[in-house]
Amino acid sequence: MSDTPFGFGLPPEEPDNGDGKKKDPAGGGQGAGGQGGNPFGFPGAGGGGDNPFAAMFGSMNPNDLGAAFQQLGQMLSYEGGPVNWDMAKQIARQTVAQGTADGTKDESVGPAERVAVEEAVRLADLWLDDATSLPSGSTTAVAWSRAEWVEATQPAWKELVDPVAERVGAAMGGVLPEEMQAMAGPLIGMMRSMGGAMFGQQIGQAVGTLAGEVVGSTDIGLPLGPAGKAALLPLNIEAFGKDLGVPKDEIRLYLALREAAHQRLFAHVPWLRSHLFGAVEGYARGIKVDTAKLEDAVGQLDVSNPEQLQEALQQGMFQPEDTPEQKAALARLETALALVEGWVDAVVHAAAKPRLTSADALREMLRRRRATGGPAEQTFATLIGLELRPRRLRDASRLWASLTDARGVDGRDDLWEHPDMLPTASDLDDPDGFVHREHLDFSELDKMLGEAAEQSGPSLKKDKGAEADERTDGSDDGKGDSDK
Repeated sequence: MSDTPFGFGLPPEEPDNGDGKKKDPAGGGQGAGGQGGNPFGFPGAGGGGDNPFAAMFGSMNPNDLGAAFQQLGQMLSYEGGPVNWDMAKQIARQTVAQGTADGTKDESVGPAERVAVEEAVRLADLWLDDATSLPSGSTTAVAWSRAEWVEATQPAWKELVDPVAERVGAAMGGVLPEEMQAMAGPLIGMMRSMGGAMFGQQIGQAVGTLAGEVVGSTDIGLPLGPAGKAALLPLNIEAFGKDLGVPKDEIRLYLALREAAHQRLFAHVPWLRSHLFGAVEGYARGIKVDTAKLEDAVGQLDVSNPEQLQEALQQGMFQPEDTPEQKAALARLETALALVEGWVDAVVHAAAKPRLTSADALREMLRRRRATGGPAEQTFATLIGLELRPRRLRDASRLWASLTDARGVDGRDDLWEHPDMLPTASDLDDPDGFVHREHLDFSELDKMLGEAAEQSGPSLKKDKGAEADERTDGSDDGKGDSDK
């Protein structure tokens, strides 16, 4: 790490001989820290190899200078939270507009496709009534374009990503030496504005790419869309079913079953959403930022080349702390996501197997999609340094199926009444042991606690009344325990 963070040096000396030329960079014209004669590295300045602004402007065509200054101004003028979400949405929309790698461009959803999605979700809910005791959680069914998916899911991404981005923002100020912290307020503010823009670019690119892959609002096991809206993306469903040899209606219906099952779970297990998002935040709190790589990323910042910036941010900046607390947080998150996905997998299979000839093939297709690094794994790795373990999905699905056989649909779904009733990571390793273990009945426990509270209530009121009487009849001299 250089003595002057991010390559900022002292102002240059005056030109020699009044001819407008700087002194030789090898001579005495360098600022402290050896950054060359110009701390901002504009064209014509010497040195500036470690200077972020040299990377921005050093090799730029003068005709592009105005555009670069405009981009830089947007970065430095941002004064919001840890992520520049306006920039993130803009870049996500641009990524969507460019189309996917196979050349498919986004397009508006037509009336016929909207009707087809609504009918598929309605039929899916009817089939799920036989497979789960949880009632329908879909108040509406919608068909989204990729751009509509970006807009609708941004609030959820904000909730997921801000905790990590906050840590990066703090780290960007922390790379300054302590003796410079007090007098570098404007510089720290500028660096954090850059950090918000850098995160905005990275997240926008990731979300825009993901929009070209997802088929609904719950692909990654988290409720990304508004509550009660079962959403499917017809364009991506068509791409998903290409070359599968399965009728389009069956593919749409199977994916509608998965979307509707997720909606039931999140609608009728009120603690689940906060539990999952809290697990992500708990994991994020244990992430440390490699400040050396962060400094290097900012030192190579080039607003005219967002691809280079994205690549810099993906070079292992996030490092989970190797502590028991962080490992426990990771295990909780992975297990919770596996339980959600495993339950959906088991319930959807039970509903689809008797009715769809392609149920087995579609189930295996989706499992392989997750196991080979699907949208969930890659997006989490990009945004918060978290790589999911899809192998837990199969373990969780087997456990839920075994619970159905042993306890029935109602007994299986009753486990969602309280987070402490759910299987743990070790239970996924030994599903038979969990299935046949005596399970806690929290309704009986709540009843016992309520009865105990009622019995102690009158005596507690009596004790308090007696104490008050003692204080009013003069037996209390007004002194507290500390005076005795």
